[in-house]
Amino acid sequence: MGWLWWIGAALALGILEMLSLDLVLAMFAGGAIAGAIAYLFGATVPVQFVVAALTSVLLLFTLRPWLLRHLRARMPLVETNAAALVGREAVVVSTVTGEGGRVKLAGEVWSARVDAAQTIPPGTEVRVTRIDGATAVIAPVAGL
Repeated sequence: MGWLWWIGAALALGILEMLSLDLVLAMFAGGAIAGAIAYLFGATVPVQFVVAALTSVLLLFTLRPWLLRHLRARMPLVETNAAALVGREAVVVSTVTGEGGRVKLAGEVWSARVDAAQTIPPGTEVRVTRIDGATAVIAPVAGL
C-alpha cells in the first residue's frame, strides 16, 4: 500500500502545480511517481526516497528547461507589475533630479529620479529605463 502514498503525493503536487504554473512541482510529481515505481519493484523506503529525489533533480535540469523553452516559443512572456512599466513613457509632474522628483506614469504619480547629473523640468516627456524599488528611473525621450 506504500505506492498509494507516492501516487497521493504526485497528485497533490500536480494540483499545486496547477496553481503555481512554474513546472517545478510537476518535476517533483514525476519524482513521486518514480518513488512509486521503485516501491513496486520492492525497493526499501530509503531507496524509494533516493530514486524520487534523483528523478526530481534529473527532471528539473533536463525536462523543465526544454518545456519552458517550447512554451515560451508558443506564447510570448508578458511582463506584469513594475516590470511592465519599463520602457513606457511618463510625464514629469515635479522637477526630477538624481535625488528625486515625481512623474505621472500609467495614470499614477510615481517617485522618480535620473541616473545622470541632470534636472528634468515639469511637463517633460520621459521614458522609464528601470524600476528601482518604488522609484522609476527615467531618461528624457529626446535623449533615447
